[in-house]
Amino acid sequence: MNFVEELTWRGMVHQMMPGTSEQLQKEQTTAYVGIDPTADSLHIGHLCSVMILRHFQRCGHKPLALVGGATGMIGDPSGKSQERNLLTPEILEHNKQCIKAQLAKFLDFDSKLSNGAELVDNYEWMKDYGFLDFVREVGKHITVNYMMAKDSVKKRLNGEASDGLSFTEFSYQLLQGYDFLHLFRTKNCKLQMGGSDQWGNITTGTELIRRTLGPEAQAYALTCPLITKADGRKFGKTEQGNVWLDPHRTTPYRFYQFWLNVSDEEAQRYIKIFTSLSREEIEALIQEQEQDPARRVLQKRLGEEVTSMVHSREAWEQAVEASQILFGRATKESLLHLDEETLLQVFDGVPRFTLSKDQVLGQKAVDVFAEKTQCFASKGEMRKLTQGGGVSLNKEKLQAFDRLIDEADLIGGRHLLVQRGKKNYYLITVE
Repeated sequence: MNFVEELTWRGMVHQMMPGTSEQLQKEQTTAYVGIDPTADSLHIGHLCSVMILRHFQRCGHKPLALVGGATGMIGDPSGKSQERNLLTPEILEHNKQCIKAQLAKFLDFDSKLSNGAELVDNYEWMKDYGFLDFVREVGKHITVNYMMAKDSVKKRLNGEASDGLSFTEFSYQLLQGYDFLHLFRTKNCKLQMGGSDQWGNITTGTELIRRTLGPEAQAYALTCPLITKADGRKFGKTEQGNVWLDPHRTTPYRFYQFWLNVSDEEAQRYIKIFTSLSREEIEALIQEQEQDPARRVLQKRLGEEVTSMVHSREAWEQAVEASQILFGRATKESLLHLDEETLLQVFDGVPRFTLSKDQVLGQKAVDVFAEKTQCFASKGEMRKLTQGGGVSLNKEKLQAFDRLIDEADLIGGRHLLVQRGKKNYYLITVE
């Protein structure tokens, strides 16, 4: 496949240096994307750049994923109004290892082919590089005027909320530029890619290569647009914060729900960017969505593809099963499959009650649900609804309103799910 054509129809090209497309058509090319390990997980704001590397490898080129053990110690000022807190080497090493494991889900690092992906860490080539050597060999090639002209620097210096820009952050673009120079020399890496906020840092690298090695040393740059939601808000942010790729930070259920709840307009954009589906498949899905928007086929397929890729096929199936508990014909077995965190997320917002074991175990259901909690307005209401088949405990019809609650009824040893009618749920937690 033609990489630039592939990215263009997917809406993933923001800026591209002249000659980039010609270089990629001429020969197999090595390119890198840098990720600073400022947390122990990637979030979906990183996904566009990671997917670019994935498409790059699928098109026959060689991707390098640079985990910035050195630059992560400083923090990139691009798009930031305040200086980041500096992380300790121990935290950075932990974060780096976690990110490496996540990237392996997107890229083939085990391939024996010439375009097998590689992980590199700029700490390896920066740890023994002395400051005086760096300013002599790198700093002399890039003028302060050139660095001051970058948007990332100007915005920080002129921003009302900014306290200015420390020398530490100001030097970041030189360090990133040196990364490109080092990889150009050692890995024949001719292209750097990233989000549109990285254009200034990336072009500093191409300029450093040209000034250090001469005009015949051709290096290139390509950026993807920063992805925002339809209302202009930052992509990946929800009311609960970032949507992370680590299942311990964001459960697969909540991750799947994020994609399921995007608008039709967002789904049309995101399915091109965040999946490897072909153009024909995507166009067919868009057409199907336009004919019957209520079925939300785009959102469902988007959630399926991304959740399966980031977590697993099994995690996607469990997320779908959990989603159907509120709205579908789920069974008690479906509830028992849920871990506690997912259970609480599925029923986030429903009325909840907390009781002691003495208040629940060995007690009549009607006493627990109508007196000790407010699942029902009165015992009479519950009795009448139960006789009409309108009360369920843990997704099973309650046969007798006065039956005793025992240990076997507790989901995960802690919870009871009471359902009144089709849509009214109540969660009782037993402590």
